[in-house]
Amino acid sequence: MKTSITLLAVALWPGLMFAADVTGTWTSEFDSQIGRQNYTYTFKQDGTNLTGKANSEINGQKREAGLKEGKVDGDAISFVELLNFQDNEIRIAYTGKLSTNSETIKFTRKVGDFASEEIEAKRGPAASAETPAASPEPQTPHSAWQPIVLTPDDKPAFPHAPEGFDQVRDGIAHGKIEKVEYNSKTVGNRRKTLVYLPPGYATGTQYPVLYLLHGIGGDEEEWHHFGHPEVILDNLIASQKIVPMIVVLPNGRAQPNDRAEGNIMASAPAFAVFEQDLLKDLIPFIESKYSVKTNRESRALAGLSMGGGQALNFGLAQLDTFAWVGAFSPAPNTKPPEELAPDPAQVNQKLKLLWISGGDHDGLLYIGQRTHVYFKEKKVTHVWQVEPGVHDFNVWKNDLYLFSQLIFR
Repeated sequence: MKTSITLLAVALWPGLMFAADVTGTWTSEFDSQIGRQNYTYTFKQDGTNLTGKANSEINGQKREAGLKEGKVDGDAISFVELLNFQDNEIRIAYTGKLSTNSETIKFTRKVGDFASEEIEAKRGPAASAETPAASPEPQTPHSAWQPIVLTPDDKPAFPHAPEGFDQVRDGIAHGKIEKVEYNSKTVGNRRKTLVYLPPGYATGTQYPVLYLLHGIGGDEEEWHHFGHPEVILDNLIASQKIVPMIVVLPNGRAQPNDRAEGNIMASAPAFAVFEQDLLKDLIPFIESKYSVKTNRESRALAGLSMGGGQALNFGLAQLDTFAWVGAFSPAPNTKPPEELAPDPAQVNQKLKLLWISGGDHDGLLYIGQRTHVYFKEKKVTHVWQVEPGVHDFNVWKNDLYLFSQLIFR
């Protein structure tokens, strides 16, 4: 699994004859796909060369990384932070410019192909690269992230996936990922989606379909790049633990420019528009192009973070379309539970599975908790799975492993 984190913070005085020395400490706090991040950068500039390190903290976890490929060019600065995640090296590239007062740097932080964010770093007390950087001043937590308070209900409903569940196995049949485009009347252009076809896909067989949604910082490639559902599902099919299925990996950002770039929070309304794109454009396209079953019992909807909120919002509102719904670490776009299930009896009658999950160190766990508490009170049948982890693919891959074994039965 690959995951990425990228940092960029450096700048030069845009003077007429020279660039300011950015040696010293810089601090930044910003939201990312994996949570609220706090950074302290320690830079040492020698002419146009830049060296240093980045100290970061997220969800109580601290990390230090050396900076590579650092360069100062006039008032511009660039460098790369390398993140080692589960033996995978993720490249985080920074590019930015110093403000005219030399006190802040606005930069673009690109985490591989996963996300792009605009962030700002502020100059701290002067320090050499050999002097440990001071910790940033305490910051007010972002309003979306809340302290984690676990209750007796907040525990795993199922055991964790076994070791190697997400690793490519030799000697078994493998499915394939196709990239296709469909015409979206909802958005007004052609849109991209990935489609997983199980091993031995044949037009003479009809398959159920899982629509698997990404988070606010991703696109149709997010699951494929960082979750590798094709590997997880190939292994499960080979072990005869799941029903062979087609999995559609769409872009849930239903707007003309649907790339995960710039201020990704500004595109949040497009995730609500995706409901109509999904129902009116994507599902009809999939059912016309591939050999699939078209009854509600053969459609499942699941997603992570923002996509988890979409799965609950759309799935519970479209009970005649979906019979299986899964929300992995649902985000604050999730509707209040009383709006999700105004008629609990109807939900119980039509849904075959309602899955809600989250990590026990995830600052967004309260979204799932409040939904579980309400559903429990109203006797809405559901699975509540709280497992070790934060807001990342370690949790979401495990969820997919478990959820996929329960659907289409």
